[in-house]
Amino acid sequence: MTQTLLSRRATLVGLSALAAAPALAQTRFEAAKAYSIARRGISFLVMQRGQVLFEDYQGLGLRFKGWELASGTKSFSGVMAAALVQDGLLKLDEYCADTLTEFWSDRYRSAIRGTDLLHLGSGIDGKGGRRFGDVPTYADAIAIPSNRATGSQFSYGPVPFQIFGELVRRKLIAAKTGDVDPLAYLNRRLLTPLGIKPIRWQRGKDGMPHLPSGAAITARDWAKFGQFVLAGGVHQGKPLVDAAALRANFEASSANPGYGLTWWMPRPGMIGPGPRSGVAGEAVSLSGLGKLYMAAGAGNQRLYLLPEQDMVIVRQADGIAQSMRAGAGDWSDQTFLSLVLGA
Repeated sequence: MTQTLLSRRATLVGLSALAAAPALAQTRFEAAKAYSIARRGISFLVMQRGQVLFEDYQGLGLRFKGWELASGTKSFSGVMAAALVQDGLLKLDEYCADTLTEFWSDRYRSAIRGTDLLHLGSGIDGKGGRRFGDVPTYADAIAIPSNRATGSQFSYGPVPFQIFGELVRRKLIAAKTGDVDPLAYLNRRLLTPLGIKPIRWQRGKDGMPHLPSGAAITARDWAKFGQFVLAGGVHQGKPLVDAAALRANFEASSANPGYGLTWWMPRPGMIGPGPRSGVAGEAVSLSGLGKLYMAAGAGNQRLYLLPEQDMVIVRQADGIAQSMRAGAGDWSDQTFLSLVLGA
């Protein structure tokens, strides 16, 4: 029997124990909490089938205080795309140049489809030559040229998300939806109906919301978002997004087998966000936990989705600036999840 199968069986045994022995589960959660706190953790929440099983807040973390998600913000874009599809404003495989007409004059950019952009395999440099964390304006992002064919390389960074922001902005104007920007649309279509209230959302000097980073929400609200995704985009019996487009959020591309439409999917061959992130190094061991989807941000901000167990796990931490300089430190997703699940 392979190590992966052994790990998966152990995980399922551990999950059975969560249901059968609440006291044992609480002991495991306490161990995971201690591991998180020792690594700047400020909030930790476990939700299963929509019910909060455990939550803890430390230091700067408060139940009603939002915390910056850093790149954990990125995964909102994939789900927003599914809402746009439901509204008839977007097709995932449409050419971006149909809306961003500047792209038609560029050999490579004219071939970029929506899925290429959100898979981060458009051929455009994800960082646009900027230092890590430097987010361009929408106008600056769409002006960045490409010298690679679509699907030829995974390139992580803020640029594709800002390009997506401009694409959405133009579509909203053309459709006369009344939404002043992509965040207004996201709030109206998804966050407000779900009862999610961002504490803040960073904007650029152009006044537009940062889509690759900048959201700050509570642990409970992030968990609500995760539960909505696990529920197939259905809220109170009503589908808020296109089901097929939401499923496409968790389909990888040839450029990176471990990245969907804005979600990490740890598995062999996964390419991480950077050499110091630590995300890709555990891809093989994490794949032993079964299906696992993840929104991840600097400072080891995490939203874990485990669809086979209908479980959502949130972890937020202090030290975003430090981690951007020094990397993930001694944080291990494998160790943390093993403590939670008893795997």
